[in-house]
Amino acid sequence: MVSDPKEAALALHRFGFGPRPGTIEAIASDPRGALLAELEQPNAGQIANPDLRSSGAAGRAVFEYRAERAANEKRKRRDAAQSANEATAAPPGSAQPEPVPLPREIFFAEARARLDAALGAEIGFVERLVWFWSNHFCVNADATVMAGAYEREAIRVHVLGHLADMLLAAEGHPAMLIYLNNDQSIGPDSVAGINRDKGLNENLGREILELHTLGVRTGYTQADVTNFAKVLTGWTFLPPVSDPDHGGEFVFLGRAHEPGAQIVTGNTYPDTGVGQGRAVLADLARHRATARHVAVKLTRHFIADEPPPAVVERLAERFADTDGNLKEVAKALVTAPEAWAPEQSKIKRPGEWIAAALRATGEPGDIRRVLQAQTLLGEPLWRPPAPKGFSDDNAAWLDGLAQRLDIANNFARREGLGHDPDAVMEAALGPLASAETRRVVARAESRPQALTLLLMAPEFQRR
Repeated sequence: MVSDPKEAALALHRFGFGPRPGTIEAIASDPRGALLAELEQPNAGQIANPDLRSSGAAGRAVFEYRAERAANEKRKRRDAAQSANEATAAPPGSAQPEPVPLPREIFFAEARARLDAALGAEIGFVERLVWFWSNHFCVNADATVMAGAYEREAIRVHVLGHLADMLLAAEGHPAMLIYLNNDQSIGPDSVAGINRDKGLNENLGREILELHTLGVRTGYTQADVTNFAKVLTGWTFLPPVSDPDHGGEFVFLGRAHEPGAQIVTGNTYPDTGVGQGRAVLADLARHRATARHVAVKLTRHFIADEPPPAVVERLAERFADTDGNLKEVAKALVTAPEAWAPEQSKIKRPGEWIAAALRATGEPGDIRRVLQAQTLLGEPLWRPPAPKGFSDDNAAWLDGLAQRLDIANNFARREGLGHDPDAVMEAALGPLASAETRRVVARAESRPQALTLLLMAPEFQRR
């Protein structure tokens, strides 16, 4: 088989997180086959780290941590009041540095595991799919400490499975229920609704229809949103304050569920408790509008802001033919001729660009600096600006390119002296490096400056 290093480099940038030293040569004989093979690897997309807490365990631990801190603060105020007439100045040198708060500790551990998965992948196609679907079904770490565990439990487990399973796992996860306020939604005519004079919160039902499945302008009505919200009443989680063993885990609360059958998108769903919501989600996952919505988003993310209609149609058909098998849809994506256009038309999102820089240099990255850089560049980890997630349009990231120069410059000053710019360029770009980029890097006055210019090169910024 003829070696094609240029297509190999393109594959690594477009479908992965950029090359590491040696990876262009490793897949040059069959770049497309290498992408397909990564989809078949055992446990692809999974993170096996026993030190990471489950979502429920994280929620319970943080609840206990905050309760203990509140008690300690109250104890300090009480003790201070009791000893107000005594000299209680602390002896010199007795102050201790503040430990990292537990919520931040959990966040850093999850972020480190996620970054390591991207840096350690041979190509990173499956990891890119994880990031894509995590953004599609986004939650917010400002709302819940479970964001990292959510990604592992709802997204990674199903990233190469069926959309119906991922949809159910995502919408029923406590992180999603908290983010979209379904824990506050109570059927108006349910036992709890009548006793507490509480009512619906339509956020989850609306976003599932508009963002997660059918997409906007696909024929559903406000009545569908309201009825679907009624279907989802009772989907909540056990409170850690009253359940130290299972607090933070999903529970269906029948007394909060709106009684009766509901009509959603033309289908009637009898009241089967939690099964009513599962039935609606199962039908939405298999809807033709969902197939097209997913096909458009995947094509826009990986290929072009204006998705080629032929690719969208091919992916939608494959989705429908395989009952929403996401592995088969991914295969259809990478075997589409349009996916291999030589023009690098998509700007890498900040997290992708940072991962590419670390892979190119072999640096592990300080997770705090990485997170600070992502935030500065407008893509704070697990903190989307809205339930729609971060944009996949180039226009959303153009204004941040100037800030990337500052990040690249700081990174190169710290790490650049230890790297040969020519070697990094061959590893990171190889045949994609233009004559202009080679000239600019060669004329640099120092290794750090050369590395900065390389990381800012158009062919490194784009995929």
